[in-house]
Amino acid sequence: MMSISSHRDLIVWNKAMDLAVCAYGLARRFPAHEVYGLTIQVNRAAVSVPANIAEGHARSTTRDFAHFLSIARGSLMELQTLLTLAVRLGYCTDEAADPACGLITEVNKMLIALRRRLEHR
Repeated sequence: MMSISSHRDLIVWNKAMDLAVCAYGLARRFPAHEVYGLTIQVNRAAVSVPANIAEGHARSTTRDFAHFLSIARGSLMELQTLLTLAVRLGYCTDEAADPACGLITEVNKMLIALRRRLEHR
């Protein structure tokens, strides 16, 4: 089994980074008048997911790590909501948002599983 010495070794962090790149790509297509609105919110929420995983992993206790995974999950659900709104507003299509939505589902399941594992230690 591979040793986890850094947050970079966590599959969930890597998937969350992929999601952030995907979300940035979607947000780049939003109308110019949204640059200080929905675009910046999507980018902030997307960055928050891997950032909180990394910060939690760097904390000294398992309880702290679990707490930051919970925060990451909250940001993930915020991102999902923002992307749903972007589709409803016509800023992107369902098809364009599908890769990000798939990653959101995958990262969500991974965060839940990792948090459960930490809580049972």
